[in-house]
Amino acid sequence: MASVVASAPLIPCIVSGGAGMRLWPLSREAEPKPFIRLADGQSLLQKSLLRAAAQPGTGRVLTVTNRELLFRTLDDYRTVAPEGLALDFLLEPMGRNTAAAIAAAALHVQAHFGDAVQLLVLPADHLVLDAEAFAAAVRSARELAAMGQLVTFGIRPDRAETGFGYIEQGDALGPGFRAKRFVEKPDAVTAQTYVDGGRHLWNAGMFCFQVGSLLEQLQLHAPAVLAACRGALEGGSRLENTQGCQRELAAVAFAQAPDISIDHALMEHSDRVAVVPCDIGWSDIGSWEALRALTPADADGNQVRGDCVLHDVHDCYIDAHRRTVGVVGVQGLVIVDTPDALLVADAKHSQDVRFIAQTLKRRGDASYRQHRSVNRPWGVYTVLEDAERFKIKRIVVHPQAALSLQMHHHRSEHWVVVSGTARVTNGEREFLLHTNESTFIPAGHRHRLTNPGLIDLVMIEVQSGEYLGEDDIVRFDDVYGRAPAEKQEIV
Repeated sequence: MASVVASAPLIPCIVSGGAGMRLWPLSREAEPKPFIRLADGQSLLQKSLLRAAAQPGTGRVLTVTNRELLFRTLDDYRTVAPEGLALDFLLEPMGRNTAAAIAAAALHVQAHFGDAVQLLVLPADHLVLDAEAFAAAVRSARELAAMGQLVTFGIRPDRAETGFGYIEQGDALGPGFRAKRFVEKPDAVTAQTYVDGGRHLWNAGMFCFQVGSLLEQLQLHAPAVLAACRGALEGGSRLENTQGCQRELAAVAFAQAPDISIDHALMEHSDRVAVVPCDIGWSDIGSWEALRALTPADADGNQVRGDCVLHDVHDCYIDAHRRTVGVVGVQGLVIVDTPDALLVADAKHSQDVRFIAQTLKRRGDASYRQHRSVNRPWGVYTVLEDAERFKIKRIVVHPQAALSLQMHHHRSEHWVVVSGTARVTNGEREFLLHTNESTFIPAGHRHRLTNPGLIDLVMIEVQSGEYLGEDDIVRFDDVYGRAPAEKQEIV
């Protein structure tokens, strides 16, 4: 069997996205959990890419993500991707859960590389600390996948965890076991019986499939998912590049896919599901308590990041960004301070942070969707002040980068160059601006900002008008392939 596995190509597929709820305010809808930086400076997404690329014989990695997260993803990949690794993307117009993401990936791989390819599906926001144990688990999963099994990875539990789903092991099968039953998140008593019994594993949400076997079983158990994804691929657009290819899924067809997980759509119904038990140092970083467990505590049981002053504080996690945080006489809290939002929570209830994020979303609060600093394909902008009729931004444009040629209906803009050189299109005029020079963009004028230099262009933008929303934009031309359309959210 090892020779069969060795001859079957492997394409890791990273499924990336999320609503940014469980680790709010550090994660947001526009910058969800995969982009969170850990103490070593790498994001969970970067670690996932490196873990995928490290598997023997891997020459390309496929990523399924939301269209709006593409350039943020490329920024993360660019700094860590091994030379020569092909990076392919399937871009979702909206989230339809893991069944649709995996089905689209399988159809894409089948069309380009055939039925025999094995697909290793990895969530972008999970952490694996033991690379050797993970590689061994992948080898076992590949052996089972070569037998036509749909393989999932099960983590041997070390505690009675109520926040995870479980997989009950059945009869032995090759290097793993048949998956007898999938169990939803249990109560504490039931979870403890699972741990004591030794036959239940945490469901890690990682999978290995032979593409032909996966598509056959999807056709049998989830034909609506498969049909919608096939239509989304056929009706979508394709862009080749030197590192791989990007395919945008057609929105109308993809919206017809049932919003369902791969577990509910397929794994719970198929009779060809196997599980590989493993100890790989796994965490889904699903709460602030899970994230704090990665940081050593001081003598008082505190984990502190940033500039903090503590007095009589015990067993707290404190994450401070950009300003000093003072804490006095408290115990067992999670305190997370960001430039535009502050979280204070009892550590025992850190799983409930999602209720705060859900409330903010219902209210239309911007702090649910994004941080004050927002990454764009051309650089980054930071909102310094946001009032009723004016907004002030600090804009950084990377060398040789350009914003789209655009126009606003309801606002005018003043641009002041802080450092670097700007090439400005303002109506019919095009000219250069240098440090301490400025220009005024009236509402209704076509305009574009370009950095022709070799260093970052830094400028201050002052917007004024009766409406300052990011969706007041008409885009006429864009070098990043974003289609010109009214009321787009990306500047």
